[in-house]
Amino acid sequence: MRPGTVVTLVLRPRTDDKRWTGVGSSAPALVVPSGWHLGADGTAHATLRCAGTRGGAARVTVSAKEPDVAGAPQGVFTLDVSVVPYPQDG
Repeated sequence: MRPGTVVTLVLRPRTDDKRWTGVGSSAPALVVPSGWHLGADGTAHATLRCAGTRGGAARVTVSAKEPDVAGAPQGVFTLDVSVVPYPQDG
């Protein structure tokens, strides 16, 4: 991805009893989850924005858990993102 790029990640409803609960980034200085919406049918929509001007890598994790069950959600989907800065004119 390039700095300033916006990507929408669409995750279909899960077939088990778990539901999508949220999205996070291992490097928010590079990739920021800027939007999250869970549809009535269970489809999740996450908007990811590539921030900053430097290059690097980030791991985006989407978590899920069973409703009405205690405990923290677990990461069940990961997306590795590489950020490549625009070339500098010398």
